[in-house]
Amino acid sequence: MIRSTEAIVLKTFDFRETSRIAVFYTKDYGKIKGVLKGIRADPKKFGSNIDKFSVNDIVYYEYTRSDLHLVSQCDLKQFYFAIRQDYKRNVAANYILELVDTVMPQEHTNRKVYHLMLDYLSSLETTQDIDKMVHIFQIKILLLSGFRPHIDACVQCRKKVEGKARFSLRAGGLVCSDCPSTETDFTVISKGTIASMLHIEKSDWPASLRLGLTQTVRKELKYILNNFLVYHLGRKIRSAHFLV
Repeated sequence: MIRSTEAIVLKTFDFRETSRIAVFYTKDYGKIKGVLKGIRADPKKFGSNIDKFSVNDIVYYEYTRSDLHLVSQCDLKQFYFAIRQDYKRNVAANYILELVDTVMPQEHTNRKVYHLMLDYLSSLETTQDIDKMVHIFQIKILLLSGFRPHIDACVQCRKKVEGKARFSLRAGGLVCSDCPSTETDFTVISKGTIASMLHIEKSDWPASLRLGLTQTVRKELKYILNNFLVYHLGRKIRSAHFLV
């Protein structure tokens, strides 16, 4: 079956002598893997060099008995030159590529994730607050992928949490002060951080960007989100090491 769609390049690697395999996150079909035959021998064969986080229009032959499909056409649509010219922006772009590749299953359509990536990359070209954007993306991708931490109420008693609470990596969410526990992986989380996470989950991208974050909230978000991802994904996102 021949399929055509818009796609963001997540990663690429060489295949045999002349070809390259690319992992795309597509608008219509989710994450797919395809081989571009002969692209290394003849770079002009395709209208794109399949650079990471570039947006391309692709046509591919879907093989029903394999997760590796044949890409017959790939034309560059958006390159994000400003991101590539700045080290931290480049790292922040690569971070979300690795995160999406890790949390999203193969060939599972999710247009909200695709548009979230486009919003992020577009804003990343001009933003002066890269760390804030990374946190917003983390919160939204956890929600859309089904890995969302439980922050609406206490994970043990299900009561609404008032004021400061404890965040448990093992339990995957908030634990109120009334619930006893022998866990040692708790971290205190403020009411402002909880409110910020809930606001970002419910708001669209522009409204999320307008949200002000105090230094306390930023510090708590960085600790909670990064450690939550590592704990529940069972692996580290390599690019996170370079995001300060």
